[in-house]
Amino acid sequence: MSTPNKKKKKEVEFSEAELIRRVTGFAQGAIPFKERTLKLPPPVKEIPAPEIKRIRAALGYNQSQFAILLNVPTVTAKSWEIGKRRPSGAALRLLDVARHNPQALFA
Repeated sequence: MSTPNKKKKKEVEFSEAELIRRVTGFAQGAIPFKERTLKLPPPVKEIPAPEIKRIRAALGYNQSQFAILLNVPTVTAKSWEIGKRRPSGAALRLLDVARHNPQALFA
């Protein structure tokens, strides 16, 4: 049985002097540097408790199922819905995805 071709990482070794030359060359502009622009989505604004409940209802889940889908404790999902706690960080982004593109949660 043959194994699929895997790309091997190209190992490159530089002497200390060559490494310093390359680094200073980038810094001085002698060696071209490709600049890339990364477009990031804007930060997610706070999602109010009634909206979180609406997102869950639109998915057709109960609170326990919704918590499992978002990988949070059930008590956390419940507290978001009653306004006792507010989601932040990654949870807020995930709720935004659930609101705008729920199929992405199942990919």
